[in-house]
Amino acid sequence: MKSIDQATSTPQPLLSGENQVIWTLWLTYGAFYFCRTNLAVALPGIEQEFGFDKVQMGIVLLSLKVTYGIGQFLNGQLAERFSPRAMLSVGMIASAALNIAFGFGAALYFFLFVWAMNGYCQSLGWTPCVRVLGNWVPVARRGKAMGIVGTGYQLTAGLTFVVAGVAVSLLGWRGAVWVPPAILLTAAVVMLLFLKETPDDQEDATWDSHHSPSKQPRSFLRNVQLTLSNPALWLLALSLGLLNACRYGFIDWGVSHLYSIESERLAVTGSSSAASTAEALDSAVFSSAIKYAILPIGGILGSLWAGWASDQYFGSRRAPVTCGLLVVLGLLTIAYDTVARVSFMGTLLMLLAIGFTIYGPQVLLVGTAPADLAKEGTAAAAAGFVNCMGYFGAALFGDLLTGHLAEHYGWKVAISVWAAWAFLAAGLVALLWNKTGDGHV
Repeated sequence: MKSIDQATSTPQPLLSGENQVIWTLWLTYGAFYFCRTNLAVALPGIEQEFGFDKVQMGIVLLSLKVTYGIGQFLNGQLAERFSPRAMLSVGMIASAALNIAFGFGAALYFFLFVWAMNGYCQSLGWTPCVRVLGNWVPVARRGKAMGIVGTGYQLTAGLTFVVAGVAVSLLGWRGAVWVPPAILLTAAVVMLLFLKETPDDQEDATWDSHHSPSKQPRSFLRNVQLTLSNPALWLLALSLGLLNACRYGFIDWGVSHLYSIESERLAVTGSSSAASTAEALDSAVFSSAIKYAILPIGGILGSLWAGWASDQYFGSRRAPVTCGLLVVLGLLTIAYDTVARVSFMGTLLMLLAIGFTIYGPQVLLVGTAPADLAKEGTAAAAAGFVNCMGYFGAALFGDLLTGHLAEHYGWKVAISVWAAWAFLAAGLVALLWNKTGDGHV
């Protein structure tokens, strides 16, 4: 298997099959989200049925991020040596099975264990995709390609809210973890049929002349050394951790936040008795989930624009676009809670804009920039490390801290802290303002 390409400043021709690979990765990684973000829609029902509070459910949400982060680091190294198709297959099938098992649970520790295992299985998704993308797409086109792949998990994240919301309205909270696995398994079949890990043999000469891969695979320890000794990757990792704290605040807790607003409105209008029934709960959850499906639509636009703009206007420098979008994200987040309480249309527009400013920088930080700045072509290892740190930030500051703040101080305080993470991330990214994929500043 070929190694990942080194950055190059000369134009490269489009390889036959490159577009098929990009769109297969688009579907493959996007499908993982059906069995990851779906729990956000199930949370209100779980809390009501079993009496768990937001801190307890925050720990369940955190468990996925911790094991996902650890898995990203480990699998980033393993993806340099093992078949991406095999790793993706195991991750997709196991994640679907664990989601189904989650629906049969009733105890907090069972939920915690199953969701933690799901986190590790989910971590088998991203780094193999980065490996394959790096095998096919050179730096000059990678921003656009990664932007396209990024729209996959923006779209499926939005569809997850819709699918899980409809499933909850029909089957209760368990529907949110029983229906999405069917979609993930279908995508696994498509991946096995259509994904090519490297260019065809007849294109090897073209590949070698344009990508200059390493001839011998590096050891696990050598990959780790190359990754951890790269200061630029540490800045990317810390920035992504802060961005993910804000991102997963919205993704994991956003439906609960809007549901709390709906519940307050029902109480004010004298419908508190109806609100206490399972039917009213499911209706409010469904309404909140449908509203939240607009956020990934903005994410699709942000992913496409950020990758294209960084290639087109900044010479494949990712930091200027990332920094600017993070500042805007912080400003939007400050205003979000107020707007959500007074205007339905304003809420939709805010979520659209927030999605744009979350996923534009996220798709650059999670894949494009690490692949650009990796040493000796270790793009999968670099992406795994950055994503590992990103999910620890999501776990500690996005899930656990948000649950604590929302439970004890209210949603306004929790959301204001999300904004602070965005501003801090922008400051760190600014330190890489002139960094490019060729290793020069």
